[in-house]
Amino acid sequence: MPTSSFTHDQLLDRLAEVAVRTGLNITPGQQLVITAGLEAVPLIRRITTHAYKAGASLVTTLYQDDETTLARFHHAREESFDTAAGWLANGMAEAFRNGAARMAITGGNPTLLKGQNPEHISRASRASSAAHRPAMELITSFDINWNIIACATPAWAQQVFPHLPEDEALAALWKGIFHASRVDVADPVAAWAEHNKTLHARAAMLNDARFDALHFTGPGTDLTVGLADGHLWTGGAEAAGNGVVCNPNIPTEEVFTTPHCARVEGTVSSTKPLFHQGSLIDGIQVRFEKGRIVEAHAQKGEDVLQRILESDEGARRIGEVALVPHSSPISQSGILYQNTLFDENAACHIALGQAYTKCMIDPEGLSEDELIARGANHSMIHIDWMIGSGEIDIDGVKDGQHVPLMRAGEWV
Repeated sequence: MPTSSFTHDQLLDRLAEVAVRTGLNITPGQQLVITAGLEAVPLIRRITTHAYKAGASLVTTLYQDDETTLARFHHAREESFDTAAGWLANGMAEAFRNGAARMAITGGNPTLLKGQNPEHISRASRASSAAHRPAMELITSFDINWNIIACATPAWAQQVFPHLPEDEALAALWKGIFHASRVDVADPVAAWAEHNKTLHARAAMLNDARFDALHFTGPGTDLTVGLADGHLWTGGAEAAGNGVVCNPNIPTEEVFTTPHCARVEGTVSSTKPLFHQGSLIDGIQVRFEKGRIVEAHAQKGEDVLQRILESDEGARRIGEVALVPHSSPISQSGILYQNTLFDENAACHIALGQAYTKCMIDPEGLSEDELIARGANHSMIHIDWMIGSGEIDIDGVKDGQHVPLMRAGEWV
């Protein structure tokens, strides 16, 4: 990564500006709801300033704290792990229905819950997912403008750079975030506009092709992913249901769509580790039949993987397939961020669980059963894991004919 001529405070302010102007594109009079950890306060203050400058009517931040999260697992009563703050989740859903924008700031310790009772983690996760489902449906259907960005924290930095002193690790993580988020250049907003053009061109090519399926081949992988009826490829900035054009993820390198939840066949191996709720899952290999995972193994964390697959009926099917070139800046950095926002943009990936109905043509007014019939999976989870590398080839399949899309991880 190149050395930036900007100070840390300048880069932090640029990240905040890009999050508001490019990520959210917040509109005059719109409210903003932020969720973040306590250590993100310096970034949140800058985001709040830029949001009000852009015309936001009210910015509300809901803070999370790692230590109080751990306190629950150390001291809470057994029955409490089936409890979630439904009143808060309902309030967020109501805010989004009334037009509020959503920003999530990620950056917590990826191994925070390591060593905690896995059953308690699973139960708490299920309760939280169920409570937040009304709000999440507004996000996965892209009804509102939303955005997720990252804030470096000491605990996260030490996980990513364990051999560096704490201050050097934190500086290295911030450098990676600023570079991947394209804020260490002369004009970040213009850089994002140019990057969006590239992603839009790739999505347009795939939409024009109207492939029936994608075929992935490589070490440990021979997988055919059928695409949903009326699927729509997207990537980069898009118009939300409220008409606001936003970049949901900063950074992003992917174009993605909705697979058909009943038309996935074959075997696939993970190419990067998955970090889930404090646990490492590595060396994943699964086999699909008629869209469903019927066999699953992992070299590390197989028990965690099995618990994920038992979350609900849709957890054994996939709701997203995404294409990312091996030459993406995040891949070329060689950094394993242990954070999905970054690691999913280093490699092609699939996601267990809920589909994004925004990646469907004309999904409005369709019932859940009608969406499932078109191939859109339904689940309380959405967990991305990486299946792409410099050794993976991908073909588009149309009427039985194979068209090369990616070779050795790069676009043809």
